Amino acid sequence: MPEVRNAFEFDQNPLVQRGGTITSRNFLPNVFLWMFIALGLSAGFAYFFSTDAGLLRLLIDPATGSRTGLGTIAMFAPLAFVLLMSFGLNRLSFPVLALVFVLYSAATGISLSYILLVYTSASVLGCFISASVLFAVMAIAGYTTNTDLTKFGSILMMALVGIIVASLVNFFLGSSQLDYIISFIGVALFIGLTAYDMQRLKRIAAGIEYGDASANKMVIMGALTLYLDFINLFIMLLRLFGGRK
Repeated sequence: MPEVRNAFEFDQNPLVQRGGTITSRNFLPNVFLWMFIALGLSAGFAYFFSTDAGLLRLLIDPATGSRTGLGTIAMFAPLAFVLLMSFGLNRLSFPVLALVFVLYSAATGISLSYILLVYTSASVLGCFISASVLFAVMAIAGYTTNTDLTKFGSILMMALVGIIVASLVNFFLGSSQLDYIISFIGVALFIGLTAYDMQRLKRIAAGIEYGDASANKMVIMGALTLYLDFINLFIMLLRLFGGRK
């Protein structure tokens, strides 16, 4: 696949060119760099909060087994950070946006620590590997395909809204059958979104001009988009196939 190989072959330094300026050639490598940083932070925080008794007590009251105030905040903090980044994009400077993204990654990791308490380590690892393979395959497919995926954008967005609404409803219903259906549809949805978002980022990269002041911000938002695709794909797979302790 020469197109993919050429897209990721650069000069001596692929991530920084001409004083750190983002160009069409190094846009996608920077997006993936920030995405991998975010995933690493999330994995680290999830592991330490799930294995350290002192940190875990900050989230869960050992006497009652219920969430503490900090635990409740940790559950909803990622959503707050995403909304801040999305609606404050034009007002936030790049360093502030990058800091919010890092804080979001850490908060997501803390919220995901509950997963490591519920599911076995083997199933978490298996679903993570499966999500990584599916994500990589669909990202390559989205990058290399000649099919215009924008026509599926509205369908995918409507499906995403439907998944969110159904998940909120099931939060109160607690139906295991509905949860299974949501997870099954969610896997298909985030597989499609991965290819769609990858093609969209490829087109954004092609349109970047040297000296574009907003390019750094687009890198962060692109990393956020792919990060969300991967994390949600992983969670949906875990809900379907994860073995509980």
